[in-house]
Amino acid sequence: MKHTTLIAACGMLLTLFAQTLPATVTKSLPYPTADVGQVDALELARQIYFVNHFYALKNYAITKKGVTVTVVINRTTGGRITTNTVERYLNNDYHNGKINAKDLTIFRSGKLRGTGMLITDYVDDNKSQSYVIWLPALRKIRRFSQPAHEDAWGGSDFTFGDVYLRKPYHEAHEVLGVETFNGCLQRMEIADEQRNQYTQNLPAASCAPENKQVYKLKSTTKFNDWWYDYRISYVDTQSFADYRTDFFKDGAHIKTIDRDWYTLPGYQGNDPRALTWGYWYGKNLQTGHESWAVIPSTIVEFDSSRFKSSLWSEKTLRKIKR
Repeated sequence: MKHTTLIAACGMLLTLFAQTLPATVTKSLPYPTADVGQVDALELARQIYFVNHFYALKNYAITKKGVTVTVVINRTTGGRITTNTVERYLNNDYHNGKINAKDLTIFRSGKLRGTGMLITDYVDDNKSQSYVIWLPALRKIRRFSQPAHEDAWGGSDFTFGDVYLRKPYHEAHEVLGVETFNGCLQRMEIADEQRNQYTQNLPAASCAPENKQVYKLKSTTKFNDWWYDYRISYVDTQSFADYRTDFFKDGAHIKTIDRDWYTLPGYQGNDPRALTWGYWYGKNLQTGHESWAVIPSTIVEFDSSRFKSSLWSEKTLRKIKR
């Protein structure tokens, strides 16, 4: 595969996307003291961001142990199934006033096999994130401007905005109320003949959020002519885990992302926001395209002393084997 194809598959459009807006979320964000139903909308958006970026932890890793690895499954409009496997390592343990966090992603199989991304997020929100990509076909590192929010992450239905870039100040927020979450989360159904070595033991649909109290948060984009007008998220009133997000354009429901959250096994702290994912499921309702990222619990590590700061470096990218 040519390196240009790899770049496109990663959604690496060379787009500079700078914002001149104040920072809104810190790693020291306190847990709200307001009663349920009294949390301010912007504060709620900040808490959701805090949870999704694992700020309650020094580091968080989705590793690989033997054949056990995270698999990202994509189903095209025509029904074709493709898979990529991936490792991801997040480091929030920076206190120099410059770097906020670093995020390392390594694709281990599929069309993106051997590709690595190192993303640096800065304390100053006026400064774009930096993206360093290891391209296995060239055996070289390339630096890119921050990608556009709407670019597909790893060829999936999850955008760079969904995974990395969207921050609370990019939208205007309104709490629509508190209600009970009904039903289970969605998952992808895969026929036996379409399964491969990475899709043999997939989880059932998670019903963990069922009957839990959730905030209903409407978030309206501030970008002009955007691919969605607003999102509605269903957010746990205790942990601030966003179980479901529905996207709307011109009044039509166009996309859904479901996230299976659960408490970190062995966590010794007292922050209810210290959670992990079981899976992400996304569906484009306009095309029928689906994506499902499944994270086995046995490969999740957090606050680990075995991860040295040197892991989040270009040296690590250069060591990736094709």
